[in-house]
Amino acid sequence: MDRISIKPVVTRNDMRDFLWLPWNLYKNDPNWVPPLLNEVKKQLDPRFNPLLTRGPYRLFLACDSVGRPLSRVMVGIDQAENEGKSIKEGYLALFEATNEQPSTMILNHACTWLANQGIQLVRGPISPTKGENLRGLLIWGFDSPPVLMNAYNPPEYATYFEKAGFTKDVDYYAYHYDLKRIDVRKTERVVSYAQNKYGFRVNSFDRNNIEAELADIKTILEHARPEDWGDLSPPNLEDLRAYAFQLRDLIIPELIPIARNLEGKPIGFAASIPDYHRVLMKNSSFPFPIGWAKFLFNRHRISGARVFLLFVIPEYRKKGVSGTLFYHLLLKAKELGFTYGEGSTIAEFNIPMRRGAERAGGLHYKTYRVYKKDL
Repeated sequence: MDRISIKPVVTRNDMRDFLWLPWNLYKNDPNWVPPLLNEVKKQLDPRFNPLLTRGPYRLFLACDSVGRPLSRVMVGIDQAENEGKSIKEGYLALFEATNEQPSTMILNHACTWLANQGIQLVRGPISPTKGENLRGLLIWGFDSPPVLMNAYNPPEYATYFEKAGFTKDVDYYAYHYDLKRIDVRKTERVVSYAQNKYGFRVNSFDRNNIEAELADIKTILEHARPEDWGDLSPPNLEDLRAYAFQLRDLIIPELIPIARNLEGKPIGFAASIPDYHRVLMKNSSFPFPIGWAKFLFNRHRISGARVFLLFVIPEYRKKGVSGTLFYHLLLKAKELGFTYGEGSTIAEFNIPMRRGAERAGGLHYKTYRVYKKDL
């Protein structure tokens, strides 16, 4: 058995090894989409990722006897989230591994670190920002690349987690939409009827009024959020500002519709982002700023989008608001020339949202799993 050691990321060389490990693992996998390194660095920087300001965290590397990286993981504690909870939770993110031995060692090491901090339960892999990006392990649907901000990994990663003592927490579904086959005219009359009967309108996100728009989105989230967000962290205004800043070059305002009643009260919103992965597959291996410049130059070639958020406050549910928001997205996507879309990630227990996705023409084609382990 090769000698494997675990170390925290401390030096610049350590960080380089942590960042570049996926390139070594996936270089021959046609479905892997290389991330933009500059964006990954921001996820690991407390100046850009509010999660890292809310508690201790560590980046760990498992290396062989000559120092070559074999596995990595991010581990941390959201102390703000743990306030008032009887069971203190930690999280894992950004897991990668070459094989079973270093994966088991680094997962066990991460769990020991959390236990020494007084943590009783760990969930993961979750988003490194506790958002909607890179949530869970892909456990079904390996035959195509992921859309933007979704995870991709080899099938054996699930086995690695299970052999390290993890069990299923929640599965999340992704739905594929063939926009060429969806006729939005069929729902136009229903949408118009719902807006007139229940008194609401839908407008696109206003870039020129960002603070007010973010405040309205925060209001919707506060009233529409589920009792248990699971691995998601309910965002505050600072979080929303950080997300808006991170995505400022990627957002198309027409793909973020906000519903308000006739008095102007925000009642629901959806968020969709173009699937830039088709461009990233070809350009993100270039160093910054060359890779970023190539990415921006080729943005017009995008042909699809991912819907990753849709919330409606309780008093306006079952009144056509979610359907109207989705109708708005379909119209704008077709106007932009998009040919496909994805709705993700939807929790397996969110039956109304799953049924709505299927009624709108979505086909369940990928499943992501978040694991848990008692410490």
